[in-house]
Amino acid sequence: MEMTQTNLTMIEEKMTFVPLTNEENICVVGPVKLPIKQGDFEATFNWYCWTTVQKSWSKKEVINHLNTMNLAFGQQSSVLVYGDFEHAPDALVRMHSICHTGDIFGSQRCDCGYQLHESMKMVVDNGVGAIFYLANHEGRGIGLFSKSMAYLLQQEGLDTVEANHALGFEDDTRSYEESLKVLESLRQKPVTLITNNPKKLAALEAHGLSTNGHVPLWGGENATNHYYLETKREKSGHIR
Repeated sequence: MEMTQTNLTMIEEKMTFVPLTNEENICVVGPVKLPIKQGDFEATFNWYCWTTVQKSWSKKEVINHLNTMNLAFGQQSSVLVYGDFEHAPDALVRMHSICHTGDIFGSQRCDCGYQLHESMKMVVDNGVGAIFYLANHEGRGIGLFSKSMAYLLQQEGLDTVEANHALGFEDDTRSYEESLKVLESLRQKPVTLITNNPKKLAALEAHGLSTNGHVPLWGGENATNHYYLETKREKSGHIR
């Protein structure tokens, strides 16, 4: 079935350009209604997804280039929005870094899966909020392939920071610039971050966005990830 002009117009109306650099825009698509069920937890979110595109492209050109952009070979970030995110006075925000092993497989080597699912419940309980799912943050920015090597080093006794350093990476190479620009396009009022990581709070404040501080999210600890969580507290400065 060919795309009609009505369908094309509908898609274009769901697209927003957010300036990124002199050469690129962030193209945000949404909202898409996304019903979610995880065990007893059930809610419907508004889902947005984004990718970077050339500054010169129109919305129609973005659509026309989709089949040549090889998007399946990279990954795009997205955000689940709940409630009246634009106008409500009190909104919770979680900047969640993708964790293939924890979020998908339920790995017990970290607390990521617990944090993702628990923060979704916290947003729904609050009535308003957003969960940003950041696709280029795997392994604190080193990527899934490198993360597998870091895990091998951790099995030999290195902690998560030492393993990243041994592979030639900094402890944390993640950037929040794109996600913060998308946040700014969705909401102008202050937000409260769901985080234990002071770097996320500092990134939001450095970007000039208003914040009501943070609420911690500790839990999901087990015998396997205890050392990992202690390292985050002692070496990466994670806060309660």
